[in-house]
Amino acid sequence: MKSWLKKDGEGSLLRLYIQPGASKDEVSGEFADRLKIKVKAAPRDGEANEAVLHFLAKKLGISKSKISLIRGEASRQKDFYVDAPYESIITCLI
Repeated sequence: MKSWLKKDGEGSLLRLYIQPGASKDEVSGEFADRLKIKVKAAPRDGEANEAVLHFLAKKLGISKSKISLIRGEASRQKDFYVDAPYESIITCLI
């Protein structure tokens, strides 16, 4: 079991560390018990949050409406609820 992913009812709680302003959007390994994701978007006006949401939806093969930012809107440490099973998230993000 990964420290950055927990089962939560029918879905999963995904704990991320975000690095905005990167050269490309990518999963970059683990950092401080969180999964590190780099995004090209700048951390202003919610651009990085939207980029993370779009990246996760594409990577997981689900619609953005199935992903919710639940904590960390203005922080690099963010928690997302994903309406998808634990196993499918692990498979897609590693």
